[in-house]
Amino acid sequence: MTVHEVELGRAGIRCSSLALGTAGIGNLFREVSDSDAADTLEVSRSAGVSYFDTAPHYGLGLAETRLGKFVSDVGRDSLVLSTKVGRLIRDNPHADGGWDDQGFMVSNQVHRVLDYSYDGVMTSLEESLQRLGVDSVDIVFVHDPDEHEKEALEGAFPALDKLRSEGTIRSYGAGMNQSEMLARFVRDTDLDVVMCAGRFSLLEQPALDDLLPLAVERDVSVVAAGVFNSGILATESPAEGAHYDYAPAPPDVLARAQSLAEVSSAHGYSLPQVAAQFPYLHPAIDVVCLGARNGSQASRNIALFDVEVPRSFYEELAHQGLISSDALAY
Repeated sequence: MTVHEVELGRAGIRCSSLALGTAGIGNLFREVSDSDAADTLEVSRSAGVSYFDTAPHYGLGLAETRLGKFVSDVGRDSLVLSTKVGRLIRDNPHADGGWDDQGFMVSNQVHRVLDYSYDGVMTSLEESLQRLGVDSVDIVFVHDPDEHEKEALEGAFPALDKLRSEGTIRSYGAGMNQSEMLARFVRDTDLDVVMCAGRFSLLEQPALDDLLPLAVERDVSVVAAGVFNSGILATESPAEGAHYDYAPAPPDVLARAQSLAEVSSAHGYSLPQVAAQFPYLHPAIDVVCLGARNGSQASRNIALFDVEVPRSFYEELAHQGLISSDALAY
């Protein structure tokens, strides 16, 4: 399997089957130099990645700013860009010279203000376009509206519908770490693409019960993110202390990851390779989004697709009860 071109959503967007997520170059968990951030973006592009996903949340605007510099260097026309709305970046009245309190190694001089209202979304996108240095983006996701479903339905989605009708964006959807609410958005709005993080991975497949069948029915594209479940599937041999859903993995989760690693190795594949290719088994999923913070990590992501993991191997995992057989129903 190699990185190839796919159609995403219903607006005729053509992009790479692998996307680069930019949380890493927004200084997630550690500082990243400008040169490493630039290398991450360039190595990805040179390997055929044309889709780059970002958000104001990532480094309090840093990821968007770094991506914007890259866009100005290589040109807008060759890239597909998505960003997110729901968090405005504002001066922090409680700034104390320390770091951001949500995992990004950036100053807390500014902070996030949650706003899923119509006006908030319009303002958020305008500010993202300024940081990116572009007049439009291809896709906008409503970002993690878990506790704000009503506001998103009444404010954010109507705003995005207007922006799409005006041509400022081509597609819209939502990006979340759950599948249930995404399924409701697929049913109740006119979105045509969603980003689902961690809920259809080699380790667990709850999106099979709600989101994915509905996405097929409604012709909605799904971008699979979080395919390593916060890191536990990102190494060949998961060890105690490995992270799952942003916390140390419980013993049963770690044991299942270790079993997946052992079977993968016995068949000549690495666990990250098997995990990265797994989401493509489902016809609703067109794109897998992986993060990186330097050129070496970006190269490693590309290399995960050098050898295709055959469907027969995933059938063996299902036979052993390590993945749901429903993942292979299509």
